[in-house]
Formats: sequence, structure tokens, C-alpha cells
Amino acid sequence: MATQVTENTRRGPSFLRIAIAVQTLTIFFQAVSAGLLLTSSYGETMHSVGARVMYGAAMLYVLAAVLAWKPGGGSPRPIWHASGFLVLASVQVVLGIAHVPSVHLPLGVLMFALSVLALTRR
Repeated sequence: MATQVTENTRRGPSFLRIAIAVQTLTIFFQAVSAGLLLTSSYGETMHSVGARVMYGAAMLYVLAAVLAWKPGGGSPRPIWHASGFLVLASVQVVLGIAHVPSVHLPLGVLMFALSVLALTRR
């Protein structure tokens, strides 16, 4: 049965990999919208909407990690990674609302790097 799971995984991108890719793209969009926040009138709206989408993508990552772990009985490590990322996203949202750019911006860069790393490791 383990062979069958491996064969199914190789056929196409898994839901977990897609969730990580979506999360990575939403974080990249947040970097772009942060630049627009500084240069245009609609940047704040885009960054605010993007934050909600990014948070939803982090929750999707947790769901995908749980679903990937449950059927195959594999390692729960992706769940810990996804949950940690959701915690970072929560901190990021709080820092953004509190207008603490000195921590908000570097944390955003760290989150993007971690998300790219997770994507390349899947």
C-alpha cells in the first residue's frame, strides 16, 4: 500500500504542495502590496485584503498538512510546520494592526523565506 501512495504522489502536485505554493504566492503579494502601500492610495486596501487572504492560505496549509498525514499515517512534522506558520501569520497580523513596521517587515521576509523553503522541500 505504501507503493500506491508513492505512485499517486508522483503523478501530480499534492494538495499539501499546492497549499504551500498558494501561501508562498500570497506572501509575495503582500510584499508587493506593501510597496504599493507606500506609493499609492489603493495600497492600503490591497495590503489589508492580502493579509486576510494570506491568513486564509496559512489555515489552508494546516488543513492540507493534517489531510496529508491522516490517510498515509506519515510523520506529523508537516503539521507542526504548518501550525508554526499559522502562529507566525497571527503575530504578523497583530504587528501590522499595531503598526510596528520594525518587526512586521523582517517577519514578513522571514515568513517568505520559510515558505519558499517549505515549498522546495515538498
